[in-house]
Amino acid sequence: MTFLWAFLVGGGICVIGQILLDVFKLTPAHVMSSFVVAGAVLDAFDLYDNLIRFAGGGATVPITSFGHSLLHGAMEQADEHGVIGVAIGIFELTSAGIASAILFGFIVAVIFKPKG
Repeated sequence: MTFLWAFLVGGGICVIGQILLDVFKLTPAHVMSSFVVAGAVLDAFDLYDNLIRFAGGGATVPITSFGHSLLHGAMEQADEHGVIGVAIGIFELTSAGIASAILFGFIVAVIFKPKG
């Protein structure tokens, strides 16, 4: 049953993204930014942690989880270190994702010839 809920929640997030692209004619950058902000807002109201407990990978794989991680880490470290903890927390939880995006983007740019 866990896999079914993960599939439905992750698929639901993707459906919302596709509706934003097709119906509202938003660009992929707008959709991605909106999802990051939505994840942060849901975390601010302590809703995203409940969604993760309910859906597992269906809630942690989409880009909304990145927004949740940004805010979650910032708030945890802000409680411990004050204002400087905000920057520490943001990079502590998301540094692996940011570093791999930069690394793999560079590798793909070196290997493949861009068109356009």
